Amino acid sequence: MSYPKGTIIRNSTPARLNHWLTAACFVLLTLSGLSMFHPLLFWLSSLFGGGQWTRAIHPWIGVVLFVSYCGLIVQYFRDNIWRREDLEWLRAINKVIVNKEEGVPEIGRLNAGQKFVFWSMALLVPALLLTGLVIWEYYFGRATSIETQRIALLLHSMMAIAAILVWIVHVYAAIWVRGSMRSMTQGYVTAGWAWRHHRKWFRDLVETDSPGPRPITNERGRK
Repeated sequence: MSYPKGTIIRNSTPARLNHWLTAACFVLLTLSGLSMFHPLLFWLSSLFGGGQWTRAIHPWIGVVLFVSYCGLIVQYFRDNIWRREDLEWLRAINKVIVNKEEGVPEIGRLNAGQKFVFWSMALLVPALLLTGLVIWEYYFGRATSIETQRIALLLHSMMAIAAILVWIVHVYAAIWVRGSMRSMTQGYVTAGWAWRHHRKWFRDLVETDSPGPRPITNERGRK
């Protein structure tokens, strides 16, 4: 895929496809899950062909979400390792919130907020899968007691709410920081965007003459 001249590759095509598959699964799971959460929201089940179809398809979408998110972990794990500058960035979060990033510590490809979303979902998605398997009555109903299923259902619901809140923060931040959505829809950002929001990442790319998304390394893995 060709990118506009002078821009920087932030997310590869496979990474973006993986991201949007995960996002689609999450939205479908949210809608189908809410339809089963309370009678007032049952009307959402019409999006899936009714209550029976919703109940049948919901866990399978959950399995796809888990596999898809594992793909994101493989692709983004290295960029989400916590570093010293992340704590310094958090201390200057008041400047980031008001969009005045002068004086904010330089950070790499991802900031602390993005890493929080990544690791929150890395914990919540497997936990949702495990609790979901316990309450997947068609396949595992006979293997667990009703008391265990009730506890699993409670935990599943609480973690689902937590995941939805994390997702809302993620979407809001992506829209709020101008240019971020393009990095996940078209794959690139401008040099000015990279300099303003992820200056350390930008410096590493320039020093190694890399188009992105990661600095070019030699055989020993050093820049």
